[in-house]
Amino acid sequence: MEAAGWRDFLERGADVSLKVNLGWDLFVPGSVTSPWVLDGVIEVIKGHVGKIYVVESDQVLVNCEKALVQTGVAEVIRKHGATWQNMSKCGFEEIAVPKPRVLERVRVPEILRRTNMVTIPVMKTHDKTTITGALKNQWGCLPKMRHSYHPVVDDAIADINQVVRPVFAVTDGTVGLEGDGPKSGIPKVMDLVLASGDPVAIDSVQAKIMGFDPAEIPHITNCAEIGLGVADAASIEIEGTQIEAAACAFRPARRNVVSRWEMGFRQSWLRKLVFDTPLFWLCCRGAIVWYLLWYYLGPGRRRVREILRHPRYGRQWRAAR
Repeated sequence: MEAAGWRDFLERGADVSLKVNLGWDLFVPGSVTSPWVLDGVIEVIKGHVGKIYVVESDQVLVNCEKALVQTGVAEVIRKHGATWQNMSKCGFEEIAVPKPRVLERVRVPEILRRTNMVTIPVMKTHDKTTITGALKNQWGCLPKMRHSYHPVVDDAIADINQVVRPVFAVTDGTVGLEGDGPKSGIPKVMDLVLASGDPVAIDSVQAKIMGFDPAEIPHITNCAEIGLGVADAASIEIEGTQIEAAACAFRPARRNVVSRWEMGFRQSWLRKLVFDTPLFWLCCRGAIVWYLLWYYLGPGRRRVREILRHPRYGRQWRAAR
């Protein structure tokens, strides 16, 4: 953060919202922001800024407040006297998108309109967007039913980042996630933290480190095209460890059963029946059951145990929980 000149981006005395990723309420390291990264960010900024909020939103399949506790993030918030805000439960403001691609207007949590936002994503793969990072993390700022935008997710990411653009980004690459992310993937130790005032640049560097070409990731190029940052990795000044030294190819994500089911129905004549009737909530129950089976009877718990045995991160996760 010091090397990236964070003080140039965070206004002194301003209230700050730290947008973590709590997008999974089954405990899988690498699928959520690590508590020690959030702790470090707060330690760095707390003498410079005003009130500190930690924010995230629910999903139709995820209770972010359950994730808040089981990840240890709640304890970090208590330690620093910060304030938790579930954005699904606060007021919203409808904002016009300056250069819309698919969303003319976006309902934005009001807390993001009165605070500086620092986004704290996780370095992981994603079955719909290749990677999830500093740009995709703002997807969680949309209302709870944001899954409706999955068919146009790359354009929607560009739209949401125009109205809730983070002033600074810190990417948690200590323990990332490869394979079938953003949930049912494989934890991957990377020992990295990235920081930048340019969310497009930090995602471009993240993609290169993970073995992906940022020029082939539509939401990154979309955001660069509308002036939200620099996507050309060759034009980005990098302090500290260089891309070549940090690079470690990630297994790309395939669509798991839940994702294949969702996208298949969205593209079929059954779309309205499945998503616009009470049948949708029955389908959500089925998806939750699948994830529980994956976690408790499939590879999920085994992958968790492997990370909990790690000499550094395993100890920190156990202490956090």
